[in-house]
Amino acid sequence: MDSSTWSTLQSMLPFLIPVIVVELVLLAAALIDWFKQPVLRGPKWVWLLVILFVNLIGPIIYFVAARKDE
Repeated sequence: MDSSTWSTLQSMLPFLIPVIVVELVLLAAALIDWFKQPVLRGPKWVWLLVILFVNLIGPIIYFVAARKDE
């Protein structure tokens, strides 16, 4: 990594850390909820893939669309 890339990364770090923390919290909350829900709209394994592989927006999509109304 050259010095300009490292400098750019260091300048972006204050903005990246909160995004990473929010992503991890959403991911954990969605996984816990996915595990506890007996029935979802659609196959559970598909929602697991959405949560895990659609970064940042995947857990949000899960909370909005996957859970059945009770």
